[in-house]
Amino acid sequence: MEFGWLTILPPIIAIVLALLTKEVISSLLIGILSGTLIYTHFDVVKTIDVTFGIMSDKLGGNASIILFLALLGALVCVITKAGGSAAYGDWAVKKLKTRAGAQFATGVLGALIFIDDYFNCLTVGTVMRPVTDKHHVSRAKLAYIIDATAAPVCIIAPISSWAVAVGSTMESSGVADGMATFIQTIPFNLYAFLTIIMVVFICWTNLDYGPMAKFEHNAVFKNDLHSNPDHPEDIEESGTQSAKKGKVYDLIIPIVALIVFSILAMLYVGGLFTGEASSIGEAFGNTDASKSLCMGGLGALVVAFILFLPRKILGFRDFMDGITEGVKSMVPAFIILTLAWTISGVCSADYLNTGGFVGHLVETSNMPLQILPAVVFVVASLLAFATGTSWGTFGILIPIVVPIIGATGSNLLIPALAATLAGAVYGDHISPISDTTILSSTGARCNHIDHVTTQIPYATTVSAVCFVGFLIAGFTNNVYITLAASIVMMLAVLVVLKLIQKKKEAVNA
Repeated sequence: MEFGWLTILPPIIAIVLALLTKEVISSLLIGILSGTLIYTHFDVVKTIDVTFGIMSDKLGGNASIILFLALLGALVCVITKAGGSAAYGDWAVKKLKTRAGAQFATGVLGALIFIDDYFNCLTVGTVMRPVTDKHHVSRAKLAYIIDATAAPVCIIAPISSWAVAVGSTMESSGVADGMATFIQTIPFNLYAFLTIIMVVFICWTNLDYGPMAKFEHNAVFKNDLHSNPDHPEDIEESGTQSAKKGKVYDLIIPIVALIVFSILAMLYVGGLFTGEASSIGEAFGNTDASKSLCMGGLGALVVAFILFLPRKILGFRDFMDGITEGVKSMVPAFIILTLAWTISGVCSADYLNTGGFVGHLVETSNMPLQILPAVVFVVASLLAFATGTSWGTFGILIPIVVPIIGATGSNLLIPALAATLAGAVYGDHISPISDTTILSSTGARCNHIDHVTTQIPYATTVSAVCFVGFLIAGFTNNVYITLAASIVMMLAVLVVLKLIQKKKEAVNA
């Protein structure tokens, strides 16, 4: 509590600057330095020392993610050089004959990869980007579909890295059975379900509004997938020559190998094969997802080597050059992720304690219990937006929400916990400093700020309906009424937005 309202200043500075300047790296740096200046009471030398200390700690703690990104960049590049991406794109266009089909297939694949959101963001982008490009789907739309089927799906999947993290946090906060309680929150997690409904509706009807409408218009009518001259170069557009002998399976086999090896590695690291875990669920609960993804990425790269070199699709030198080019292509993501982790560290309990300050405000406020789920949803949204971490948000708020509900004797524990999880995912979804937001734009090869600005209207539409839904939950405490009413409201809003879009198109025609 030492810094008071100043604790929320650094993330606000970073986010506002990023949205205004469209330049995320300098915005994050200014936000970080403003936070460490506040922490050190404006001691400039100590500010630099603390900044690099936090950055080093965060890089060390997240080194596996950086390594996985490097391996995935290398894998994508060698597949592209081998002609696998081009061959898969040509084949998929013949099978998926419409833009709606291409978008829907992207959403379905995103929903199927529910074990880990990092894995989801990067794998779906790698596989579906050639297809959506062929159908003139903007990279901004691709990034939205990827992002909207990553965390929202993971947070309602009982077998995922998210489920384990939430369950353990609940148990440490005084809940008897964390996993059982997590499963009870799933039907109340309105943001996850309504986001999935919105993705399906958008893919089916090509609903575009807000900044996304411009990107989609330019993609369809001008074949401009970016609409931004400052977008990062793609591997496919940076001079990399594709082999003409590439086949569809030159993309499918390495990607399947990545998925299979990653899942096996998760089970291995979780102790299933060594006897430390007695079940698959327990193994997923004990695993280190980042380390497992590195093992899976290396395995897939070895498979690609064995697949390409004997057939002389790529020579040894070309393969190794592809690895170098692929790692270079991930450097912008490395930088942004490192800065995002650093500002999250600045806001952590060890420094400014942004989450603790916000949580204290909730804990000490006097409000009617019936509106508690809706208020918790808003607070979790703001906190996740400001800190860029959904895990950190529910890690902060769940230990506050559980005692509040317990002290009042209310029976709203499940809706309140669901509101915490939903708000955490929404805030993370729209935050420019969120790692999953960054990885979604990386997977889609979309300018990061373009992804953020086009996604905010879509996600906020869902959150507005969620707020009303959590008010209903607070007054009824009935999952069937809450979920049914929220779905009806969501569909009504989407139909109205589509009618408005058709009216605008008719006027402009």
